Amino acid sequence: MKLLSNITWKKFIPFLALLLFTINADAQRRKRKKNQKEQPVQVVVDTIPAYTVPITRQLMHEKVDKEQLALLAIDGVADKTIKISKDAKLNEAITEAAIKKVDWLQYKIESNDTIDARLKAHYLNGITEILKHVKTTARSKQAPIYQLPQIIATYKDLILADVHKKSIAPLIEPLSYEVATTVLLPRIFKDNPGYPDVRNIMILKTAGVSDEKTFAALKEYPDAPFTDSLIKVIGHNNPRLLYDYAQSNNRFSYRIQNIDDDPFIKTVVDIARNPSKGGQFYFPFLDNIVKGKITIEDIDNVKNDPVKYFRLLVQTQIEYTERALKGDTAIEFASLTKKLEQKAKDEFVAKINGLHELPDAVRFRSIQPLTAEELYYVAVLTHGLIYTSSYTNGVYPLMMRKAENKGDELLKKLHFDHYRKFISQAASYNTLKHFLSTFSNPADAHELMKAFVSGLEKTDGVEDGVDVADSYASIAEELPEVATEMLANIKDNLERNKTAGNKKGIAIYDILYKLFLSADTTNQINLTAELGIPPVYSVPFSSLTNENGEVICQVFFYGDSDGRNIFNGFVNMFANSNWKIDGSNKEWVVIKSAKGKTVSIYANRPLDENKGLDDQAQRSLNAYLEENNLRPTVTIHRGHSYYAETTIGYMSPYSKVVFMGSCGGFNLIDSILKKSDDAHIIASKQIGRTAINKPFFLLLTEKIRNGKDIEWIPFWKEFKMRANVAGFEDYIPPYKNLGAIFIKAYKKETGEDV
Repeated sequence: MKLLSNITWKKFIPFLALLLFTINADAQRRKRKKNQKEQPVQVVVDTIPAYTVPITRQLMHEKVDKEQLALLAIDGVADKTIKISKDAKLNEAITEAAIKKVDWLQYKIESNDTIDARLKAHYLNGITEILKHVKTTARSKQAPIYQLPQIIATYKDLILADVHKKSIAPLIEPLSYEVATTVLLPRIFKDNPGYPDVRNIMILKTAGVSDEKTFAALKEYPDAPFTDSLIKVIGHNNPRLLYDYAQSNNRFSYRIQNIDDDPFIKTVVDIARNPSKGGQFYFPFLDNIVKGKITIEDIDNVKNDPVKYFRLLVQTQIEYTERALKGDTAIEFASLTKKLEQKAKDEFVAKINGLHELPDAVRFRSIQPLTAEELYYVAVLTHGLIYTSSYTNGVYPLMMRKAENKGDELLKKLHFDHYRKFISQAASYNTLKHFLSTFSNPADAHELMKAFVSGLEKTDGVEDGVDVADSYASIAEELPEVATEMLANIKDNLERNKTAGNKKGIAIYDILYKLFLSADTTNQINLTAELGIPPVYSVPFSSLTNENGEVICQVFFYGDSDGRNIFNGFVNMFANSNWKIDGSNKEWVVIKSAKGKTVSIYANRPLDENKGLDDQAQRSLNAYLEENNLRPTVTIHRGHSYYAETTIGYMSPYSKVVFMGSCGGFNLIDSILKKSDDAHIIASKQIGRTAINKPFFLLLTEKIRNGKDIEWIPFWKEFKMRANVAGFEDYIPPYKNLGAIFIKAYKKETGEDV
């Protein structure tokens, strides 16, 4: 049987429409509903008659009133108008629905003698629940607040149908998913005679919105008439979700397991039902397994050998990349790349990073069996994690030796997979000049660098644009003639996108052009004025203080042996007359300035990580800061790179200066900026060094204690004078972190979340 690998929701729409059309709703009732829907909405203009609310329901009415007021303030102004759209008429309609129509609905419920007291209470509480939901989701892309007039009108119709024991299914069927979900929040409608039909209708509506929510609904109602069809469609679109549900032992998982007319579904079920084999080992190869190109046994033969399993991953990655270039994207291609990244990090980079103090012959023994292609993926998929010396002394030279110093041939074998990331990485580690010199034809190197900055508007997201931005400062220093060509090519691409009217391309290339011009200070480019982003080269002292003129700093420590040693050294840095150290709390210490401006440094103690005590200390400190309205504007991460995500998760959204130590790469920088889009990020390409970190912290805190603005260019010169030791070049100042600046500017320009 032909696989459903190319099934899309677009092809499935007719089937969904047929199901929706036939679920227990006759044609005449549908016709009446259509006629009702076409009637114009009547605007309420008369005054609500006076009515008395029994004391037993007064609190319910007060809760409705409270939510109405909260909605009026959703736009940031507590007035009598909701201004959430650029459309004045829409704002007027939303405001009328939130106030007048809700007021009338309260009156209708109370004044209807056919509704008993129990139902009146439920219907009133339902209004409160709906308004709360509308308020809390007001900033989402499909915010129900924009449909509030329809929501309130529909809820009124549902109440009338429910009171007369009529099915509410015909009222729910034509609604959008967002509106239907909102009006069905009150649980009272679960007793409606039409609710079984509503449940089926809602599962189908959900199927067009969320695979996860659809499977969750089918788990609760596995006997829906379309369960098997949805399993097949969602299973092909989301094999990982299918795998997770097939592992369980419940009625829905049995439905999945009993599908025997779809080879793809059967393959995923077979993998899921053999957890002892470790299903995650097979998922990256799912497409080839289904096509018969590889067997479970083939994978079993190599999965326990780190080199052989990694080799199979690389071979499959190269194959899938070639297929993708021809428009044939393999199932679970993303899963393959993710597994490849994990193995590169865990099996190779973590080991050679950890042995950085040992001789190279010992340190790099684990990567000796790898081919040039395999070493390429070890490097490129661990960007931001691999140490400078791991790359420059081990992975890169070994890769080039095994590629016979033919960089162009290596890229061709790899079908240029992740080549922008590789070029950016090579630039940052000062190996790009050597790599380009290995091309048999210099013109090919020229074309590669031209392609590097071209077509960025065609890529998914903006990560490739970030790679280009991150590379420029290093290229300008090592290969000035290449940088000049890059700038010219950026300008050409900008003009091309302007001619084509491509908004994404215009945004990307306009930002890159201004960023690259600003790298040369003689151009005197003011990025704040040009890109509308906060100052790039300085952090005003005033931006670090709270309303009391105090600067709050927070330092994150972790409870491994390194963390305990680092903590003691950090605290001892402030054992002088300029500071007072308060160690009375069992979970954190507070270091306060004794002279100059008011500065408070809060640092959690590095308690035992095996017992989770360091995490508990961090959460307790965060709770204390929040309770006392203390908002850190300086965040310092003191720990290995694998703790970085935890620090970012806990860090203050008010952070203006963020020191992350060994924290490179797009994902972590993007995560920081999502938490605090004004952050100036100091990162390192190497493990943190006390001889460098200590001068930085002392210089930063002294500048702040004396009320000085942080001017990064002179700051960095002074910092280098104090910490002029090996490894300093691995620390990246905020103004050279062009990738972070690019992300800020792109978000500002487009309003998009990257």
